[in-house]
Amino acid sequence: MEARDHELKRDLAATLHARGELGPEYESALIDSFLEKVEQRLDTTLDRRVRRHLAEQQVTAARDPRSVRAPSAAGAPSGFGERFGFGVVSLVLAVPLSAIGVVNAGIEGLVVAWMGIVGVNAVHAARSGGLFRQRERRAASAPASEWQD
Repeated sequence: MEARDHELKRDLAATLHARGELGPEYESALIDSFLEKVEQRLDTTLDRRVRRHLAEQQVTAARDPRSVRAPSAAGAPSGFGERFGFGVVSLVLAVPLSAIGVVNAGIEGLVVAWMGIVGVNAVHAARSGGLFRQRERRAASAPASEWQD
């Protein structure tokens, strides 16, 4: 990094020297030129860091494929926190929905409100894979039995 800093300082000194020779009318062009050089250096540094980070992720994935999570389908919640949060929100909203259902339609309104709540949670769980994911993981990791063909 020190060589790059030295090069940047040299460019700044050259820009200031050129400004002194050319005068203030060329100041904006000189500043723009210097800032382009700085931007190019920043882009180069950022690209190098991103490539290094991606390479580290690839090495990690090659060593332990289970450590890298596959991206979820578009819009499908993948983490426990999202599923837990959705469940908590649906329970919090269940209270006023139940009250509205009972006040307006009696016990039938309560049943409809809870059928809606359960339905929304079932669709959310199925969409995020929460209903069958654990069962599939257990089946895939279980040793083959002598009784199975």
